[in-house]
Amino acid sequence: MNKNFQEADELLFDIVKRLEHKPEDVQLIVCPPAVYLELATDMVEEEDVHLMVGAQNVSQFEKGAYTGEISAEMYSSMNLDFCIVGHSERRKYFNESNEMLAQKVDRLLDYGIQPIFCCGEVLEEREAGKHFDVVKQQIVESLFHLTDQEMSNVVIAYEPVWAIGTGKTASAEQAQEMHAFIRGLLREKYGEEVACEISILYGGSCNPGNAKELFANPDVDGGLIGGASLKADDFIKIAQSF
Repeated sequence: MNKNFQEADELLFDIVKRLEHKPEDVQLIVCPPAVYLELATDMVEEEDVHLMVGAQNVSQFEKGAYTGEISAEMYSSMNLDFCIVGHSERRKYFNESNEMLAQKVDRLLDYGIQPIFCCGEVLEEREAGKHFDVVKQQIVESLFHLTDQEMSNVVIAYEPVWAIGTGKTASAEQAQEMHAFIRGLLREKYGEEVACEISILYGGSCNPGNAKELFANPDVDGGLIGGASLKADDFIKIAQSF
């Protein structure tokens, strides 16, 4: 929840101007607040650039008397490509459960929008050695009802919650360990092909200084960028880290 309209316009324009400096094989997605989605989709269309647009959240309901909510159908009518689901802040401040997130994933897939499903542990859970169990429960309860084809359209983002907004970052080894664990869960449930096809992003204080080391890991396919995405130059430098 950052930037007024003018600031958002300037940030998006700065990102678009710098797109020529990103590697061709790197996919970039911007997920602005809902009130700026049309600004983003219009700019992408007008400038004719390869930049995907996604939302930050979606309602678990199809439609109806849910004032203030935004449905997957509404996003679909705006030709959005992605939507974040279950970000750690949504889990913490809005008490989103794994069951609710499963419903949100279903709504998005119904309308051809790829969920970026977030999972991760808080500091107390990691220190107690429960981090693998926590992440497994989040994934199993929110995603493992999906078919192979549905699952192949999901992106997973691992968020070590203790490394978000704290300046701390999971080491490259810690990130790879969890990403490999997640891919192992997918392999057990859906097989090798689906497990290898799914992108698993790292989302914990990734910045231009540590992105290259993080992305060098075989199971870290990209990043879910927070604070560093508010500066166009930093955002593109991260994209150049592959």
